[in-house]
Amino acid sequence: MSRTRTALLAATALVAGATGTAIAAVPGDAGAAAVPCTVDYRVQNQWDTGFTASVTVTNHGAAKSSWAVNWTYAGNQRVTSGWNARITQSGANVTAANESYNATLASGGSATFGFQGSHSGTNAVPSTFTLDGVTCNVDDGGTDPTDPTDPPPQGDRVDNPYDGAKVYVNPEWSANAAAEPGGSRIANQPTGVWLDRTAAINGAGGKMGLRDHLDEALEQKGSGELVVQLVIYNLPGRDCAALASNGELGPTEIDRYKSEYIDPIAEILADSKYASLRIVTTVEIDSLPNLVTNVSPRATATPNCDTMKANGNYVKGVGYALNKLGDAPNVYNYVDAGHHGWLGWDDNFGPSAELFKQAATAEGATVADVHGFIANTANYSALKEDHFSINDNVAGKSVRESKWVSWNRYVDELSYAQALREKLVSLGFDSNIGMLIDTSRNGWGGANRPTGPGATTSVDTYVDGGRYDRRYNTGNWCNQAGAGLGERPQASPEPGIDAYVWMKPPGESDGASEEIDNDEGKGFDRMCDPTYTGNPRNDNNMSGALGDAPISGHWFSAQFQELMKNAYPPLS
Repeated sequence: MSRTRTALLAATALVAGATGTAIAAVPGDAGAAAVPCTVDYRVQNQWDTGFTASVTVTNHGAAKSSWAVNWTYAGNQRVTSGWNARITQSGANVTAANESYNATLASGGSATFGFQGSHSGTNAVPSTFTLDGVTCNVDDGGTDPTDPTDPPPQGDRVDNPYDGAKVYVNPEWSANAAAEPGGSRIANQPTGVWLDRTAAINGAGGKMGLRDHLDEALEQKGSGELVVQLVIYNLPGRDCAALASNGELGPTEIDRYKSEYIDPIAEILADSKYASLRIVTTVEIDSLPNLVTNVSPRATATPNCDTMKANGNYVKGVGYALNKLGDAPNVYNYVDAGHHGWLGWDDNFGPSAELFKQAATAEGATVADVHGFIANTANYSALKEDHFSINDNVAGKSVRESKWVSWNRYVDELSYAQALREKLVSLGFDSNIGMLIDTSRNGWGGANRPTGPGATTSVDTYVDGGRYDRRYNTGNWCNQAGAGLGERPQASPEPGIDAYVWMKPPGESDGASEEIDNDEGKGFDRMCDPTYTGNPRNDNNMSGALGDAPISGHWFSAQFQELMKNAYPPLS
């Protein structure tokens, strides 16, 4: 699905000699020597009470070891946060000084920084900028396609970040895959990079940190476009209904989440070094839906989920992440939206969509910070069920009455994702938001894949005989036996769908099948135990989990082999 993210340029009052037009001087051209500096100020996104802007200053004089850009607003604009510069404001006067890592400004060199601000009424671009007290010429961000000295707009988000782009291949996952017998067949597929604890930002246990991945992405990018997929996953009280993926932060540690986790990630993503990358974030999987389905008075309620609903830290954390990460113009936020086997029922579907809207407008975030949503992250729900639909009737009963469907309104991920997109648009999200679907483990191929509907003896034989998804229950989520690799990552596969992705790296465990001591805050969940007979969240069915599994996120060779064996489309 494509969408348009048009930069909204404020009314401008530009001064550039007698002509009244902006001059975009190019280092080395005839006029550069007479122009001490040029400032390119661009309003990238604007809404009723706020905006984001990017500023590029080009130095045409002697090299500098430090720098500061100053301007004065004509209106009531206030800078509320910034990146790649230390920004202060006194009255209408703003100063942006270098950070330690970008203090050097060579002759002919440029520095880019950005910020978010508030305003009411007009939001005019400042008429005058100075670099270390010397007045610069100003470029308002407008472009003239016939003028080679006027560059194209920087930082405008494209309609669909996956269109026309390669996607980053994580070399660490690729090495694990290639080391497996037969794994070289998929070792070049792109997968998500999981930032599942604070230590992962700089690299934990000898693994690559975020900057390492982004630097590698620049190498892979070459001269084309490249998407990097990051999973933002460290909320306080994380995964209140699943012990296997509990995290390092306690339920009340929202301030640590902001300052020690989100802020450092946002600072790295805003580094101008990475401005040419398209950075896709999957924001906090398995969090918000728990506040709908696993809280009192539901039979599936847990005390931990009740706590997180009461303190509001899931909503605050997601809002804060969207706000901060969305400041960088090349970041595309996709909010996790569960899967059809979790939220497809009428009493879950609408309330969850409304909760997503609440989180997207919390902690300074707006719906403009959300580029889309992602379904089926790290889950197993089939992409399409071809042999039955909720409109079918068998032996006098609707398919919705079958034990498998159990009155759900959706039977697969594609129909769920497309319907959820429409619902979210109706609640005020951008009419062109796109969906991602994680197809890393929902192929359900192999010798047991049905080739037609089941017997019409009863509605249950009809559905069970024809369904691709062979779990005991759609509530089963841990290292599922019989699962296979799904559709390979691809852009724009269906209306409303930005991409099929492998956000969960195949072969990385969902959780340990028995208790294993670890320093990652991950507990033992009986849903990962193959002998477990279930609970109300999976209608008291067997767990269907593989045995001998390591803790979540660790390499699980047996699962990887299972996924390759049951891949659909099959591997060649």
